[in-house]
Amino acid sequence: MKNTYACCIAALALLTASSCGNNAPKQSAALPPTPVNVIEAKKSDALYYDKYQGTVVALNSVELRSQVGGFITGIYFKEGDVVTKGAPLYEIDRRKYVAAYEQAKANLLSAKANLSKAQKDIDRYNMLLKNDAVARQTVDQATANFQTSQSQVAVAQAGVESAATDLSYATIRAPFTGRIGISQVKLGAQVSPGTTLLNTISTGNPIGVDVVINEQDISRFYKLQKTSSDTTFKLLLPDGTAFNKNGKIFAIDRGVSDQTGTIKVRVQFPNAQDELKDGMSCVLQVLNDNSGNRVQIPYKAVTEQMGEFFVFIAKDTIAEQRKVVIGQRIQSNVIVMDGVKPGEKVITEGFQRLRDGGKITLGPPAAAAGAAPAK
Repeated sequence: MKNTYACCIAALALLTASSCGNNAPKQSAALPPTPVNVIEAKKSDALYYDKYQGTVVALNSVELRSQVGGFITGIYFKEGDVVTKGAPLYEIDRRKYVAAYEQAKANLLSAKANLSKAQKDIDRYNMLLKNDAVARQTVDQATANFQTSQSQVAVAQAGVESAATDLSYATIRAPFTGRIGISQVKLGAQVSPGTTLLNTISTGNPIGVDVVINEQDISRFYKLQKTSSDTTFKLLLPDGTAFNKNGKIFAIDRGVSDQTGTIKVRVQFPNAQDELKDGMSCVLQVLNDNSGNRVQIPYKAVTEQMGEFFVFIAKDTIAEQRKVVIGQRIQSNVIVMDGVKPGEKVITEGFQRLRDGGKITLGPPAAAAGAAPAK
């Protein structure tokens, strides 16, 4: 009985040992290198621009309003044309202003006649006074009349000048050479002094573009005002095409808005073909300060993690993950401001399966997904 029990225990122990041996963990096999593609980081010229929303503005623009009242009797221009400085544009009924001018001239002649008579009287009385043939009081009265006549001549002369001015205002002339708009009044319309808008005239060549910048950029634009080149300022038209002329800073506003913290900058462009119109919207491109000979890599090689950017660099058979500072995108490439040196090999494909320090092998990453070779 005892021998039978001992044999059962021995058999059970042997079975347990055999089972434990079958479940022992096996040593994991090493992962194969990850096949990747690389490209050499190189320096190349990169010109790229910061964009600002802009508005085209005439460097000189004025609203035409009448300084005298009346009815429009003449319009002497074609709407939308360029008019030269001093050219007549509108005429207001001149008749009453001509009559006022003629009356003022007549008043001047009358005043001069009275002055001449007073001059003769005082000359005669002074001669009689020398011979003690006239009272002193009469001479004094003649002197007073002469001085009054002089003042009346001055008043009449001012009246002539005032009437001549009103008469000249009856013909409204171009204050400068520029393009005139569509007339706001027609023949026969009544206009009031200083209130009725007749038209607007503005210069077109050169022309300005206004942009609003943050106060942090003021020093940059003051520097560009002194050192800008032909490639510093470019313009995109509303249809997306590039304007074929380069600009320069015309003026920077006097102060920063205390509400928005911004300041206005005006850039001047030549506009001989009249492509830019007052009030047109556009995009001003300003050459970025970081433009130049910079390291560029394919943008697809960059990964973003929590707002930071990384690339993998191939170091022989090891992949090194590296943090980079990127700049502007140039088509399919991106500028690297810091983190990659020229000549380093940047992994462009296959890095999705990599970790820092992982083993790599050069070759198409697609091979890793292919079927295993038949045994």
